[in-house]
Amino acid sequence: MQTSIADVAKNTHLVPGQVMGVLDELGVQHDSTSFEADADILELVEEAARALKGSKKVPMLANRTPRDVAQALGVPQPEVQKTLITKHKVMAQLTTVLKPEVVEQLVAGLGYEVQWVDAPAPAKPSPATASGPKKAVGAQPRPPIVTILGHVDHGKTSLLDYIRKANVASKEAGGITQHIGAYQVELPEGKITFLDTPGHAAFTAMRSRGAQVTDIAILVVAADDGIMPQTIEAISHVKNAGVPMIVAVNKMDKPDANPDRVMQQLTEHQVIPIPYGGDVEVAKVSALTGEGVPDLLELILLQAGIMGLTADPRTSLDGVVIEAKLEKGRGPVATILVEEGTLKIGDNLIVGSTYGKVKAMMDYRGERIKEAGPSTPVEVLGLTDVPNAGDRVAFAADEREARTTAESRASADREKAFAPSKRKVSLGDLRKSLDSGEMKTLNLIVKADVQGSVEAVRGMLEKVENEEVTVKVIHSGVGTITESDILLASAADAICVGFNTRVEPTAKSEAERSKVEIRTYSIIYELIEDIEAAIKGMLAPKFVEEYLGTVEIRMVFNLTKYGLVAGCHVTDGKVQRNCNVRIKRDNEVVWEGKVGSLKNVKQDVREMIAGQDCGIQFDGFTAFKEGDVIEAFEMVQIN
Repeated sequence: MQTSIADVAKNTHLVPGQVMGVLDELGVQHDSTSFEADADILELVEEAARALKGSKKVPMLANRTPRDVAQALGVPQPEVQKTLITKHKVMAQLTTVLKPEVVEQLVAGLGYEVQWVDAPAPAKPSPATASGPKKAVGAQPRPPIVTILGHVDHGKTSLLDYIRKANVASKEAGGITQHIGAYQVELPEGKITFLDTPGHAAFTAMRSRGAQVTDIAILVVAADDGIMPQTIEAISHVKNAGVPMIVAVNKMDKPDANPDRVMQQLTEHQVIPIPYGGDVEVAKVSALTGEGVPDLLELILLQAGIMGLTADPRTSLDGVVIEAKLEKGRGPVATILVEEGTLKIGDNLIVGSTYGKVKAMMDYRGERIKEAGPSTPVEVLGLTDVPNAGDRVAFAADEREARTTAESRASADREKAFAPSKRKVSLGDLRKSLDSGEMKTLNLIVKADVQGSVEAVRGMLEKVENEEVTVKVIHSGVGTITESDILLASAADAICVGFNTRVEPTAKSEAERSKVEIRTYSIIYELIEDIEAAIKGMLAPKFVEEYLGTVEIRMVFNLTKYGLVAGCHVTDGKVQRNCNVRIKRDNEVVWEGKVGSLKNVKQDVREMIAGQDCGIQFDGFTAFKEGDVIEAFEMVQIN
């Protein structure tokens, strides 16, 4: 039977907050006004409550609002607000979180004493949330969750569009009515859930936040183009995720399509197709005509059957946020993928450090539904704030539990944000990691200026041997170190190594945020020596190049008093007086040295930033020309 907390408080001469404290100690589920109990439990609660008769201590969680205090003490809410304003000079709404000292003073002024208690600890992920096939009591087969990756312009979007039009579109609505970042294909043999992510960067960004969502990855390669840089990146991301891969050789309708060349190139990156004696399935498809798409879907279902993917729709809810946004007129909107259990209208949810009650749910067709089972993507309304992609979703018994747990997590996140940060892994502290048994493999991401350098660096690194640790290059490529490289390093606890290349500004910002170490070199033997020295715990402090900005020479002035001066425009970052510079002409370095003088009009200046014009003279170099590009950098000591 449903019992009022206020009635129990009245019978035992306590305040509601004390009764709720008793219920928490006895493990009885309740909200802020009532609880479900039979006669025996009710008698037990009242007996425990009477034992507190005369006590003035009221249990309180952290982050209390005036409304919480009013409910706990059983006094009218306006009286609490009036006391705050008149006695404590605090203007607060009913939902404003009060400082702990204010709560203590407020409660003391009303004749009671605060007894601070800890919020329930966030539930630990059950074995069902771990990576790999889900197994639970009453488990049933579930649809596989698939992500499509590959190089730009190889037809990922076209392939997704064809699958949607052929298998997903609502006949009544005449097509897809709403895009929610995920959708399901319904086939006679079963369902497939597709995640429509922007690419492998988003795929790994979610993994770096602990959300291993994908069961199967589809690698799209154009039959007329072959393996490209982003294809290689995608292969590295999928391998690091440890999920099965199916290769879709797209654009088979093109006259110059050459699938055999694609499969040969795949073997060079340790992706061995079945026709070549490996274990990777290959489907030859055309997103334009639909050729081979049914075979691809069949391969996905076959792989899912081999994996034995299961979930229990009757167990506790477990899910993950795919994407979230704030929409005008709708408020926070989150796309949630249910992994275990069943999500229903009216459920109280804890989503990362936010919470809410499900007010409405839409499926991938934009149709309202009342419940969603495992592997089902749904759009949910009713959260109090916008969660992050990758946040876990769990069920709460009531709004009070959801709010207190979410507030506790938010408080813990704030403390973590202000706590001293530490790198995930760095060469400098590698010895400590080895001694503590935390690390047996040193993961590296290698980027270089040309393919020959990539192969040379990778080959030499993989020859570095040690009894305690294995050096593993999880990804290598040509070009600058990008944000995608940093995301992969963050997910894999790796270090980024650059040889004769620079770091993009966005990558540098992401590395600082996620505490990923980046090292750049211009001499290959220094790179190898550093890795060997780090493994042996003897890494000496050294200097590395840190990018400052890019400057373009737009005019050359020959001044009688000063000589040749380069009239420049700062296009990115900044340039500083006495900083190191590298002058490039047609992408080739023609000189490397220092800035001798830096002027703005006639004034000597310390630095100039993006968008500004300046005059530059270099130490010992005057052979610059209009159109030359200047890379500014400084040497920074590390370790």
